[in-house]
Amino acid sequence: MGAKPRSRPGGRSARVQESVHRAVRELEAEVGRAGLTVPLIAARAEVTPSTIYRRWGDLQELLSDVAVERLRPEGPPADRGSLTTDLETWAAEWLEEMSSAAGRAYIQDALAGDREGGNAGQCSAYAVEQVAVLLDRAAERGEPAPDVDTVLDHLVAPMMYRILFRPGLLDAEYARELAHTVLTRFPAVEAG
Repeated sequence: MGAKPRSRPGGRSARVQESVHRAVRELEAEVGRAGLTVPLIAARAEVTPSTIYRRWGDLQELLSDVAVERLRPEGPPADRGSLTTDLETWAAEWLEEMSSAAGRAYIQDALAGDREGGNAGQCSAYAVEQVAVLLDRAAERGEPAPDVDTVLDHLVAPMMYRILFRPGLLDAEYARELAHTVLTRFPAVEAG
């Protein structure tokens, strides 16, 4: 993610990352996106600007790193008792969150500062993890289910396209219809 690989999960590096991320979130709320500068963020985070430049490279890469963290799901999707209900509900909730003004801004930030493609991969991994949970639950219940890639290609990808390029054409019914289509039109793998 960002320009530099992450360091060990604890220690000074983790404290710096948390402090800088918190400063970005606070300052964005106070001065708006256009008012953000590396020196302002560094002062709030109580680090030097060179610390930010060394770790993230520039402001856009820092904003990209913060966005990827903000796009991380807070927990596993809810278990509603059947794959149909689980997937339709998850899709509608995911679409609502990602298509909100904040969600679109985070997606755009995550991609804009992503010269090497790591942030896009991390955001994709979040969706893969969420879908895999739903499909694993279906398998535990003995329900047939499509594979993860089928769900990504025919549910998540069309929603992401509309979020990025046609945001006026989004609602929960669209998400539920896509989920329904995935479950009825594509061969399911029988649970074993």
